[in-house]
Amino acid sequence: MNIYVGNLSFSVTETDLREAFQAYGAVDKAAVISDKATGQSRGFGFVEMPNKEEGLKAISALNGRDIKGRAIKVNEAQPKTDRPRTGGFGGGGGRNRY
Repeated sequence: MNIYVGNLSFSVTETDLREAFQAYGAVDKAAVISDKATGQSRGFGFVEMPNKEEGLKAISALNGRDIKGRAIKVNEAQPKTDRPRTGGFGGGGGRNRY
């Protein structure tokens, strides 16, 4: 089961996530998502738990719990959907602006 964890403090590490969720069952993977350019946490992450029942128990227990000064948001991750891409920088301004 893939679990979304949001509203993370920027100081939360993958180890912190793993430890919080391991109290409810086995954890395959814990990841804190970081900005590609700066390497700083983006404030959310994902945890993969192989047992769905344990994952649901962890979601119920950890949603709203304070970790490093922030009440985290925990729920089942939704599959990534392909969003339609639009053409860029918006529309024109109407009249010619020379």
